[in-house]
This record gives sequence, structure tokens and C-alpha cells, in this order.
Amino acid sequence: MIKFFEQDPYAPIKYVYNVDNILYKAKSKFQDIMVLENSYFGKILVLDGVVQLTERDEFIYHEMLTHVLMHAHPDARTVAVIGGGDGGAVREVLKHDSVKKLYFIEIDEEVVNVSKKFFPTVSSSVDDLRVELRCMDGAEFIKEMKNALDVIIVDSTDIIGFAKSLFTVEFFKSVRDALTETGMFVTLSESLIFHKDLVYEVQNAMKLIFPIVDLYTASIATYAGNWWSFSVGSKSLDPRQIRKNVTVNTKLYTSDLHRSCFLPADIYKKLLNKELIW
Repeated sequence: MIKFFEQDPYAPIKYVYNVDNILYKAKSKFQDIMVLENSYFGKILVLDGVVQLTERDEFIYHEMLTHVLMHAHPDARTVAVIGGGDGGAVREVLKHDSVKKLYFIEIDEEVVNVSKKFFPTVSSSVDDLRVELRCMDGAEFIKEMKNALDVIIVDSTDIIGFAKSLFTVEFFKSVRDALTETGMFVTLSESLIFHKDLVYEVQNAMKLIFPIVDLYTASIATYAGNWWSFSVGSKSLDPRQIRKNVTVNTKLYTSDLHRSCFLPADIYKKLLNKELIW
């Protein structure tokens, strides 16, 4: 039996997967790409040695990344998804009939192509007529937009390498300027268990730019540390409030989960004060 040892850049442990088949292995201009097959998780997308998604549980990450802000915003018409070349975030955003335009910004076109071939249920909406795919640096794209986007979603790889440009104060300034007056922004911010210092850094960088900053979480078995965090920046709207009825078809996300996924106020305060004991 072949075994795959994940090479997570921050985790103090290594996840190991049994591999039934290696379906794809190549190096793009930006990163190593593999598609593995496992009897429990199904097909697995791996970038630079780190698991990005599995067929079995990808819906948890993609639903929680997208639907919280898509329901906190009253009428998101123009949305940008930066990263997420697998197309899962695009699929979830386009479940909302309010969306008229979705900019899909992925620096590595090969990830999009691989996902279309091996993960058709994940990439099922990337060819929707509302989608404009641009293969470029998301930080450069955001600089082009001014007061134009209702929701911006960053679905990045870990905060290393070329992805670092999506986690700087300069980028957050560009995001703020690209949003409409009721616009909101969300980005992954790693594990609250293994990477709380990174979570703290992202939160504090965003607090320099946005008048409203918050943090919500989800449990994702295949991401290191499992307790995954999402950092939100908003120009005027409280992301904890649901502003439209939940009618989209989801496996996990519900209005009750929306209300409960945000970090409780006392734990959030401890995070910002660097008082979390783990």
C-alpha cells in the first residue's frame, strides 16, 4: 500500500493517507499538483504536498467559506473569488440568485484544468455565464477594482510562497477600496489550534483597515488542527446578522450554524489579547 505523508508547513504533526491510486502528478509554473485516490476520502487534491480538498468533506470548507457572508449581505450581486482553483467556492456562491457577476481569480490555470477533469462535482459551475475567469495574481486584480464588489472571498493555499501577497496590510487596503459601502470580505486564516499566532496576525492586520473585523470557525477533519478559522472584514455590516432567508441547497450550512459559528466574545477577546492558553 502506497502512503502519502502530508507536508503541512505549520502543523506539528503529519497526516498520512493510504493511496489506492495516483491519478495525476505534475508540476505547473507555480506548484506541484497531485490527485490521489483513497477508499474513504475519494479523490484528493494535493498542492505542494498539502491536501487542499477531498471529495468526502470538501463541502464543509466551501459552504462555510462562502455562505456566511453571502447570507450576511442583503443583496450580493458582484462577487470575487480569489484562489480556489478547484471551483468549490464558485459553485457555492452561484447558488445565490442575486449574483449577476462572479470574478474567478486563480493564478494557476492548471489547477482549474485538473479540477475540471478529476473533480467535476466541485468545479461544476466554473463555466457558468456569470463567471469571468482570470488567471492572474489576486492582489493585482484587486488593485483594479474600486467600490465595485459586494463580497470578496479569498480561498488561498497556506500563507506561504505566492499566497503571502493575499495576507498583507497593503492587500487588505486594496480589498477595502474594492468593496462597495456595504461590502464584506472573508479569508481563511488557518487553524485556531495549531496556528493561533497566524490567526492573531491576520486579525490584527485587518483591524488596521476595516471598521468591523470578526472571526468564525468550522471543524474540518482533513485540515491540520481541524478547528479552521475564517477572518471577516466589513465596511459597515455586522457579519453575524443574517439578512436574507436561507433557501440555497446545502449539506451543512444553516441559519442556526451561522449564528453559532462565530467565536464567542470572551474567547475572541482572549485571542486578541494573546491570552489563549493552548
